[in-house]
Amino acid sequence: MDAPDLSSRTPAKADDAFDFALLQKSVARTGSRNRRALWWLVGLLALLLGSVVTLLLYLNNFEEEEAARRRAADAQWLEQSVQFHFRRLEDDLLVLSRQAVQLSAGVGGVLPDHQPDLNAGLLWREPGVILSSGWIGAGQLRDPRVGPERWPIDWDAHPDNAEALSLMQSVSQGLRRAAYAGLMLRSDGAATDVVWLAVPFFDRGQFAGNYLVAVSLNQALRALLPAWFMQDHSVQLLTTEGTEASETAYRTGLNLPGTDLFAQVALTQDQPATVPRIFFLVALLFLSGMLVSLYALRRDFIKRQQVQALLQAQVALRTAMENSVTIGLRAWDLGGKILYVNDAFCRLVGYQAAELIGRAIPFPYWPAEQIDALQRVHDGIMAQGTSGEGVEVQFQHRDGHLVDVLIHEAPLNTAAGEQIGWMSSVLDISERKHAQRMAAQQQEKLEASGRMVAVGEVASTLAHELNQPLGALSSFANGLLNRLNDGSITLAELLPVVERMARLAERAGGIIKRVNAFARKRELSRQRLDLVAFLQRVLAQQGDERGIAPAWDLPRQAIWVEADELLLEHLVNNLVGNAQDWAAQAGQKPQVWVGLQRDDAQQQAVLTVADTGPGVSEEAQATIFNAFVSRKEGGMGMGLAICRSIVEAHHGHIEVSRDPLLGGARFTVLLPLAE
Repeated sequence: MDAPDLSSRTPAKADDAFDFALLQKSVARTGSRNRRALWWLVGLLALLLGSVVTLLLYLNNFEEEEAARRRAADAQWLEQSVQFHFRRLEDDLLVLSRQAVQLSAGVGGVLPDHQPDLNAGLLWREPGVILSSGWIGAGQLRDPRVGPERWPIDWDAHPDNAEALSLMQSVSQGLRRAAYAGLMLRSDGAATDVVWLAVPFFDRGQFAGNYLVAVSLNQALRALLPAWFMQDHSVQLLTTEGTEASETAYRTGLNLPGTDLFAQVALTQDQPATVPRIFFLVALLFLSGMLVSLYALRRDFIKRQQVQALLQAQVALRTAMENSVTIGLRAWDLGGKILYVNDAFCRLVGYQAAELIGRAIPFPYWPAEQIDALQRVHDGIMAQGTSGEGVEVQFQHRDGHLVDVLIHEAPLNTAAGEQIGWMSSVLDISERKHAQRMAAQQQEKLEASGRMVAVGEVASTLAHELNQPLGALSSFANGLLNRLNDGSITLAELLPVVERMARLAERAGGIIKRVNAFARKRELSRQRLDLVAFLQRVLAQQGDERGIAPAWDLPRQAIWVEADELLLEHLVNNLVGNAQDWAAQAGQKPQVWVGLQRDDAQQQAVLTVADTGPGVSEEAQATIFNAFVSRKEGGMGMGLAICRSIVEAHHGHIEVSRDPLLGGARFTVLLPLAE
């Protein structure tokens, strides 16, 4: 939707320009929520009146239903608790059976009252629950004299006991599961609270015997029932022939196979009917809340009127602030359509607000040649906004000139927290970018001047250092001329020497010429160069009067770089000559090693020159490539400075460290590979 130009509006109506249709959704919902709140209050009053009537009917039968529900829940809990702990006891006896079989391998098969230590359950650990326990092997099952200490006593006390115990062992063996027998009877026929449990054990499918325990059910119930349960309940064992449960109590089966036992649970303390009282209290609270809500609603209306007046004042203030700022402001929705721009943004791009509001990408102030790049920036903002540094792009003014801008984006949300777009602050940084470009140019000129001074010194130093070998060549040539005049040298001896002198003189002159040209900031004579073949040629000519010829390890495949061959040869000669000088000062056999590798990850050629010399200390590594810094006696300190200048001219890097194999210095040269 297009919006009118904000610059033509009066302050009294400026707030209309800022209330977008999307943002007004929350305002529209506010009135409907107020009406719903009033209906809720009316419904709440009706609900409370109905609750009071319902409460009178509810209190008549609630207590009985609550008591019945609680008895059923307690019975179910008690039944599950008994089953769980007796199943755990059966598992414990199974572990003891396995141990007993292992221990009874050479003892005859019977281990009465054998109770080894194990991580047992509650019934096994609680004192007084297990009255007697022991293992009976398969061959001793029918002998009533063999078994735990209490076994023969209960067997002989009553004929029903012997029948029940014998049946228990038969059931456990035949059904391959735990079986119970009891309650045990005394000699006078009175029932005790003791039951026997037999857990069979089968070794490789063969019945090995039973592990027997005598359990006191009263002690077991006391052990497994928590104190909070016993505070309000009393528990009594019942049998089918025993006393029936009373009307005020309930009973639940213990579900022990082989027995027909029940536990009668009776409430010892009446539970207060807290739920009806709480319900009545809640009804009173609701009535009180109704009065408080009506009072709060009246205060809310008053506050809304005050907030509305304050909002109008703030909108007027915000309008004045946005018209006075020099930073461009732009709001756009998630679809890329412009919702709002301020006057500063219009002045920045040269368009009126009416021409921009409602426009979608590509925007008219996007340069035609940068539309694809700006589209990618726009997609990135839509995905995650901008970082703290913002995004630098270029806009095109209506008159055609480009404007460098810095954009910061913040989510544009409704009052409900729903994001509907982005709010942009656009800062004109054209002057700053221009100043940065000027500063970069000045810095480049300063660096060029510094490089020219340094390389000029290098060129002068090279000329000075090469004058001596050139003088020596001249003297050697004069000597040869004298021998020629005397006729003491043959042509076969003369020709190779003169050719070598000519090549050396031409090479020395080429070095001086190339370095002087580099110092005057002329372009290097770059060409595609195979470092492997180049090093083979250069290193084959290396050697000194001390006989320290370098050894090398070069790859078989070519490694191509863009380099000036003459300067690169000077670099290798300097590094190898420096290594030969220092290797001769070692206490061991002097060695010089040259290596070359290809680093595909960094797209670099790695040239290393190592020696067996004393190496370079960590303090000296920081200044070793500086001009006029030398560690040699009588040295000028220009060799490694020249090496660094040559490497940096090829956009490479040189560094020094200690070689782990030779123990001396290792110079590493990194040169970019040719594309």
